[in-house]
Formats: sequence, C-alpha cells, structure tokens
Amino acid sequence: MTEGSNGRRRFSDKWGKHELDVLVVLSSAFPQWLTSRQIAQRVKAYADSYGELADQAAKAAFAKQFQRDRAKLADLGIEIESRQPEYSSKSDGQDFASYRLRLGDQGLVRLHFDEEDMPILAAATFLAKSLKSDADDVADKKRSRFASPANSPTLGLSALAPSIGTQSIPTSLAEAVQTHRFTATVRAEDDDETVDVAYEDSDDLAFYMIMHPGVRILNPRAARDSFARRLQAASQFETCDNSSRTTPVAVQERILKPEVEVPPSLHPTHRRGSGSGQSSSEVDRRLRLMLFLSAHPGAEYSVEELADRFIGPTHTKDQHEKAMKTIRKDVNTLTTVSDDGEIAGSQFFDIDWDLLEEEDVVRADNSLGLDRLAGLTPQYLSLLVGSVRYLAKSTMLPDDQRQAADSLYERLLAALPHIEGELDGDPKTLALTGYELEPDSMGKIREAISRKCPIHCYYTNGAGERKERWFLPVDTFIDEGAFYVVVWNVLGRHGDLLKQKLETFKRADSRSKAPQWKTLRASRIAEVSVVDQPVEEEIIPVPPISELRQWNFKNGSDVSFITDSHNLAFIDDLHSATIEPWDEGDKVHLRITSDSWFVAFCIAHARHIVAVSQGERHEVKSSEDKDGNVVETVETRPSDVAAAIRERAQREIEGLHRQEEEEDRLEQEKLKREQEAQSYVAHTTSAAPFGGTAARSRMESDHKPFTRAGM
Repeated sequence: MTEGSNGRRRFSDKWGKHELDVLVVLSSAFPQWLTSRQIAQRVKAYADSYGELADQAAKAAFAKQFQRDRAKLADLGIEIESRQPEYSSKSDGQDFASYRLRLGDQGLVRLHFDEEDMPILAAATFLAKSLKSDADDVADKKRSRFASPANSPTLGLSALAPSIGTQSIPTSLAEAVQTHRFTATVRAEDDDETVDVAYEDSDDLAFYMIMHPGVRILNPRAARDSFARRLQAASQFETCDNSSRTTPVAVQERILKPEVEVPPSLHPTHRRGSGSGQSSSEVDRRLRLMLFLSAHPGAEYSVEELADRFIGPTHTKDQHEKAMKTIRKDVNTLTTVSDDGEIAGSQFFDIDWDLLEEEDVVRADNSLGLDRLAGLTPQYLSLLVGSVRYLAKSTMLPDDQRQAADSLYERLLAALPHIEGELDGDPKTLALTGYELEPDSMGKIREAISRKCPIHCYYTNGAGERKERWFLPVDTFIDEGAFYVVVWNVLGRHGDLLKQKLETFKRADSRSKAPQWKTLRASRIAEVSVVDQPVEEEIIPVPPISELRQWNFKNGSDVSFITDSHNLAFIDDLHSATIEPWDEGDKVHLRITSDSWFVAFCIAHARHIVAVSQGERHEVKSSEDKDGNVVETVETRPSDVAAAIRERAQREIEGLHRQEEEEDRLEQEKLKREQEAQSYVAHTTSAAPFGGTAARSRMESDHKPFTRAGM
C-alpha cells in the first residue's frame, strides 16, 4: 500500500484495467448487491492500493476513487446504482453503500447488423444520444451525476456492432448537434403523431413553426409562451416604406461573421486521416471488445478482423501491423480481468490462448455474465428507430446514404412489434430545424411525377390561408435543408390543361420559359391526391432548375424592415441585404424570392423588429421585337407582405387559443372522471350496512342466495 505526502492512500493500477475489473465483479455478482468493502477486496487494484479499508483514510481514499471510476463507466454507458446513502466523512466509520449494475427489468433486444449499416448506425446513435441527453437535462435538472447522458444502451449496441466506434460522423451532423441544444415536442392539429424538434433558440423554433402550418407546441410550456410573445409582437408591426436616408452598405461588408467552432467533446475524433471516429480511449476500446466477445461465447474471430472492427481500416502496412499488435495487447489484458472473490471463486475472463498463438484467432470461453449487457433496451431501440428515420427522411445526408438509412429503418421498425407491450407509445419522431424532415406529401408528389399526373391538394400561403389547388409536379429538389417541388404552370382552376397557355409556352424562346414554372415548399402542401389524368410525356419540358433561382430573384420583392437596436446578430445571415442606421435601430433592405420565408423570418425575430414595409414585387415579362429577339421588361406592383405578417400572426394566436381551450376541456373532463370515481368509492363504502372492511368481510362470507324463506 502506497501513501502520498499528505498521508492519504495513493491509487495505483499498473495494468490499467481496474474499470474492467469493477464491471466484471459487479456483473458476476448480479443480481446481488456488493458493499464497498466487498468491491475493494475483489478488485485487485483497489486491494493493492487500499488493503482491507482498515482505517478512515483508506475508506475515504477508496470512496473518492470508486466514485470517479463509477462516473467514468457511466460515461461509457454502464450505470451502477446504489442502495444506501453515499459515504460521508461524518459517517463515523460506518460501512459504505452497496452497489450493483443497473440492468433494468426488461430483456434486451439483439439484432444483426451488416457492415454497410455501420455509418448510418453510428450517425443515428450519435444523434439519439445527443438529443435525448439535451431533453433529459432540461426535464430533470436534479439527475444523478453518475447517470450516463442517454448513452447507457450504446455499449450494448457496440457488442452487436463493434465497428460502430470507428465510423466517421458527418460534419454537418456534428455541427448541427452542437448548435441545436433545446428540444420541444410538437404535433400537427390534424395528426396524432408527435415530433421532438431540436432547435437552436426560441427564434429558430418560431421560424420552424411558421414554415410548418398547423403545427402546435405541446411542451415545454416555456417554448409555447415564447412563441406566443413573438406572435403578439408581430401582430403589432407598424408599416414603413422602402426609402433610404443615406447610402446603405452591404451587411457582409459591415460585419465579418466568425466561424462556429465545434467543441472537441462533440466533434468526432480524427483517426489516421480516414475520417472522424467516436472514441479512441483504451478503456473504451477494451470494454467494447470484452462485451463483444462475451456476447459471442465460443465464436472465433481473427485478430485482423477484430482490428478492422475496433480500430478501423488502415492504409499502410505499418498501420496494419500496429493495429494487430494493439488488439493482441488488448486481448492479453482481458485475460487478466477477473472477479477475485471468495463468492466468485476467482473467475477469469478466459481466452483460448493456444488458438491465439497458433492461428491468430480469438475465442472467449467465459463471459463472467457480461453477455447480459449485450443488446438494446426496447426504449432505446425505439429512440434509435426515430433517429434512423430522421436520417432517412431528412436533408441531413446525401441521397445514397438516405437510401441506406431507409433500408435500415425498415428493418429496425420490423423488430418493434415483438416488443410492443414494453414500449410507451410509438417510436419517437425526431427533427432538427434547418434540416427538414421529409413532408408526408412527398410520397404522393413523387408518384404523380412518375405517372405524369396532376395533383389535387391544399396549399397554405405566407399569410396562413389554406386554399384548394391543382398542380402538375415535374421535379423535386432540396435547397438549404428544405424540400421543394417544381410545378408546371399550365393547369386551370380544376386541374385541366390550359391549351392557350401551353401554346404560348411552346412558342416561347428557351430563355423566356422560366415563367411557366413555380417552385413550392413541400411542407406547405397537404392532403395530396393524384389526379388520374396523365399528361403526354413528350409535351412536358425539362424544368430548368438551375435557372429558376435566378428567375425567382428577378421576380422577387423588395422589402425593408426596421429594428429596435443596432448591430443585431440575426441580420448577419442576410447575405444580399443592405443596411443603414435608422433612429434607435437599423433599417434593412433586401430582395426576397418567397413571401412565406419573409413572413416566418419577421415573426421569428419579432422581438427586435418594429416595422415592416409593404413591399414592391417585380415581374419580368418577355416579348419578341420585330426582329424576333426576346426582350425582357420589368413591371412593379405593390406586395402587402406587412399585412400578410400581421394576418399570419393573428391566425397563429387564434390557433394557440384553440389549443388552450382544448387542453382546458380535456383537463376538466379528466378532473370530472376522477371526482366521479372518488364519489362512487365513497358512496359504495358508506352504503355498506356495517361499513368498511367489516361490511366487505360479511358480504364475502355470506354465500346464501337471497330468498323470502331465508329472511
């Protein structure tokens, strides 16, 4: 036993494996509870450092080291629960708490994953851990400091899919998780499905709400109240004009925006130049290796295969040899991991050493009970399904990876019915603002495109008006994290082709064809049905998507708004805007291509905007001169976007009032049912002839039928 200069016992672990020993000791004893003294005796590093815990100094030093190790295992995904109060220096030498692994009452689900699933699985796990951790932090500020941050199932997953720890996490996902630190549960008015939306701040959530008509915030209450305040402020916007007092300067020239850095704690760790991985610690890797071998007792794996799974692919011969050597060292360390106690009989984590020496193959023959840690809890599987679904249905990943995520999602979803009774509701649906979840309407829209058929739908404009429409969709695309639909503007009011307009488009020069197209945000299209009236394929032109952005800008609207103070940060993202000082704030001038976007933008930042201009819409028209050349002319007309903002804010306020009334009604009905139940119990008890237990006892003991003779 060693002592420091201050007289306290100094911890020593020459093998660097005492965390693994702690896990094995608790696992082999489960479901027994072990006292601190038993743990100290059966973990070799503790016993060597602190002996029999014979004095107060040894007890205090051990308690401090064990709690550090307990927290470290929690960070790696293993929770240790206690049954008695934690040790205190005021305990006057009394024994410490007793401990055991927290495995839960439910069985774990074991699934098979292919190597192609690993990148998607790693990204989904990263997303699930991060979002659930944030939600737990908000919901339970008093959570134990030893509880792992929503990652307790991940080591169980690693036992099934070990190479998940060597995968790269997409940079866009890592950065999004860094900035999206809050979560709100929302639901559409006409849908029972709830969505957990991760957002950056209250402005960000408000923008999301306006861009998704009919969605209501369920909780937290603070998020709903914050949204209501922005709506109230937007409903009182004043109207200004587009005039200038000075020469406005470009926003980007005035402010140099710093780059957002991702903290090392969230940014994936770099590995051998092959991308970023989730962890590189030796303890983490050895723990995952031990759990993997425990979950597959008797199975044989080559050292080379284990190196690929737990360290990652290598690119040179030297890297390959080093990875193989590292795995052999890890395996050698695992053979010394044991439960060195009288009850356990000094059990060791056994490796077939001869097989390893002769054939470079690893086989574990004694799991020490660690196999019970391999798998997923039903709750975590449900959360993982939600994460994979988001990756499959959102704009976070490229198309090829989204298809792979969709395939994995279907397989995970198929596993849920077998554990349906152990879940509280359906799998969670996750979403991140800025990376839109694919709207339900996209399925029908794609069907209509493939069949060359129009669609009948309801479209919600920027002011919140919901109108019946017919469109002929010809393509879809993703822009800045949102889904858009390109429609050919040749349909009449009831979906019939307008022959006159069609002939005009056919005669027009290719440079003037843009006006025949419209781009619509898919999230604003609802209740889509395919009209079974196919249009001849040869008459449908190819949409010039690359030209549409430029055309939309030419046909945009010039608007202005005034802020309540100078140099506000949210203006920095308006790359094409110009700005000038205006009284106590700034006046910002910009051209917008979508009234709906500007409505959402102004409502989201309503707490700092005091006035919005009416707007001036530009319309480019093409014609031919006498020589056959295409001539473009620009016409302008008023665009009362300020009124649309106030109207939309008022509609949302009315929607919040309806939500409050409905929740009050449901609460009153619940209270009434509870009161009726209490009244029934009280009436039944008071109606008994002798009351209470005695009455029930008499009634239960008297089985004679009621007859006149019996009276």
